[in-house]
Amino acid sequence: MRRLRVALIASIRFPIREPFAGGLEAQTWALARGLTARGHEVTLFAAPGSDPALGVAELPVHRPELSAAALAEQSMPSPRWMAEHHAYLRLMLRLAHGGDGFDLVHNNSLHYLPVAMAAALPVPVVTTLHTPPTPWLESALQAPERCPVVFTAVSRHTARAWEHVVPRAVVVPNGIDTARWTPGPGGGPLVWSGRIAPEKGPHLAVDAAREARRTVLLAGPVSDPGYFERSVRPRLGERARYVGHLPQRALARLVGRASATLITPCWEEPYGLVVAESLACGTPVCGFDRGALPELLTPACGRLVPADDTAALADALTAVTGLRRADARRRAERHCSNTAMIDQYERLYLDLVPAQRNGRIG
Repeated sequence: MRRLRVALIASIRFPIREPFAGGLEAQTWALARGLTARGHEVTLFAAPGSDPALGVAELPVHRPELSAAALAEQSMPSPRWMAEHHAYLRLMLRLAHGGDGFDLVHNNSLHYLPVAMAAALPVPVVTTLHTPPTPWLESALQAPERCPVVFTAVSRHTARAWEHVVPRAVVVPNGIDTARWTPGPGGGPLVWSGRIAPEKGPHLAVDAAREARRTVLLAGPVSDPGYFERSVRPRLGERARYVGHLPQRALARLVGRASATLITPCWEEPYGLVVAESLACGTPVCGFDRGALPELLTPACGRLVPADDTAALADALTAVTGLRRADARRRAERHCSNTAMIDQYERLYLDLVPAQRNGRIG
């Protein structure tokens, strides 16, 4: 097996470390660890404060020194947007001037500049599509006569959403470490986990649990404090508790003890990493039929109901909590594992990097 030098570009909005800010950070961490375990030399370009065990090269997040005239100009974006733009611009210029000896660059961020500047790099560039289409990224991939980037998508649903501009995205589902997300006994309260934000709909999970006369525990980072105060906190009480932003192992124990996991997206979920985590813990899933969720679930491990229908969600819980936990675990092992994800990325990388360029033989 050839060993490759891979530059893995992360989103810099949050550090790549536990407890993870969201599914993108968890998947990036798992990808970096998985590739390194295979013997590849991975340099993760990520935000300051990321897990040092990942071989992190901190992204140059120096803010540009802008003049008073530039700062006062009407087109001046937010300071955060400008800082991200400057960081990715510096990184891509660095990679363009020689590539730092990498065999391949994998852009796992949501930013447009790694795509817009890919033609300037001397090595192949892979970009993973994690979200629905965005105007900046669509513009970046249409700018050159022929975009040289090889695109992957985290689900068939996401690939279809992009096919008007990316007709041949390779579907590589996100994976989770089934050795860390291990089966639990079940039988406990319902659980909901993820970012506390309007698009994830935790308030609807509380409503459904109340209608079913069940208790639900909410876990995850509060990424939208205003939404939490308006829509979540007033619903908390004896039947609904927020248990905080938990490290992965603690969250796995919580999910493993749950009788079912509620999934309540209010947007077209591009993948649904929380579903994979729940199945790995042996916990069946009850959720809204949105986005890529039908790709993850079968009747043996979960049920989906019409979007936003909390009454249907409550009604489906009786059937879901009666499903065999072993079937949920089996589904995760076969379709949602890190091993499957790393296998696919590794094959893609090796197809893109000519053997004569890479002399490291394992």
